[in-house]
Amino acid sequence: MAKWMKTNFRGVRYHEHETRKNGVKKDQYFTMRYASTGKGNDYKILEEGLGWASQGWTAAKAYDRLRELKENQKIGKGPQTLGEKRVLLKEQKQAQTADKERMEKENITFGQYWINTYFPTYKIGRKESTTRKGQEHFKNWIEPVIGKVPLKDIKPFAIEKIKKNILGADKTPRTLQYVLATIRQAWNTARLNGLVISDSPTKQIKIPKVDNKRVRFLSYEEAETLLSALKEKDTLTHDLALLSLNCGLRFGEIAALKWGHIDIDKGMIEIVDPKGGQGRIAFMTGKVKAMFNKMKRRELDEYIFIQNGEKLNDPPRVFHDVVDEIGLNNGVKDPRRKVVFHSLRHTFASWHVTAGTDIYAVKSLLGHSNISMTERYSHLAPETLQNATRTLEKAINKAGHKKDQGQVVNFKK
Repeated sequence: MAKWMKTNFRGVRYHEHETRKNGVKKDQYFTMRYASTGKGNDYKILEEGLGWASQGWTAAKAYDRLRELKENQKIGKGPQTLGEKRVLLKEQKQAQTADKERMEKENITFGQYWINTYFPTYKIGRKESTTRKGQEHFKNWIEPVIGKVPLKDIKPFAIEKIKKNILGADKTPRTLQYVLATIRQAWNTARLNGLVISDSPTKQIKIPKVDNKRVRFLSYEEAETLLSALKEKDTLTHDLALLSLNCGLRFGEIAALKWGHIDIDKGMIEIVDPKGGQGRIAFMTGKVKAMFNKMKRRELDEYIFIQNGEKLNDPPRVFHDVVDEIGLNNGVKDPRRKVVFHSLRHTFASWHVTAGTDIYAVKSLLGHSNISMTERYSHLAPETLQNATRTLEKAINKAGHKKDQGQVVNFKK
């Protein structure tokens, strides 16, 4: 049993540790004894431990703590027991921690938020090409300007500087759109997390009008040359290109096709969950039917087009290599005129309109959500428009002829 020893300070005593040393002396544990008022002004004697000398406690320090509590009892303010003192200290520490966390939260920079919070989550479930582009936007344009700026201090002026840098580097307005979209997405997520309360500073930035519509489509000869070259290099890529050219499918729609989505006998392809949000039916040509018939069928819920046992995320690199090899992009500087995989869908639509297919039928074949998306192909059908003009001209001439013959022409309201 510990032997308690008095000190020179009234109400303070200690006992020594049997083995542990504090310097050359045995370690000492200090306590204090004092009277505390309970319910009904009843006094009770409390003895509470403070700590070891090796932890910094001395008899004088213990007495200072005791005097503080007695003074609080006397004036009726502040903690009046050591337990209350400890609770108060704990609350103060928690408040300090909360203040520190709040300050850190308020002063988190865009770069810290991007690297530690936003981008790791953003990458989940997205294509590699998409996350790569987002990281390029951050590294090339965003980080140099606002990477070290606290989120709460980012103003539209800083975004204007990013805009100036992008356009000053001869990048297209479309690039500016993408970069601002990246900032906006990160900002809105930060607002959901309570890091900022204001709208994205990109909201006040004016973006030059963008005409990013692809105007290049392949001739029949160019398409045959491309397909032949692809067939020699890679059957999978050839089949992907053939399907897009003949059925107008987006790459993502092709990659999502499962064996249960196609009916070779009826020549129909079910497009499920497309970009536009509304499914549709695509129709096979004879070449597409023959292509599917040559394939080894698998289970209905298995993907048709796979590479290394996995679903495709992007067009195979060989497509771009072959396009370069056969010179389809030689001398082409305008990105809108360069041949990419999506050019095959554009070619499908262009061939249809040139052949006289009604623009509304083309809209349905492409799965466009509104006719304005399809109308960009209308200029490829001058003969159709000329025929419409001739029909109108005949109607006008016929009405004029009746008038010359003395016939009354009635106009219904």
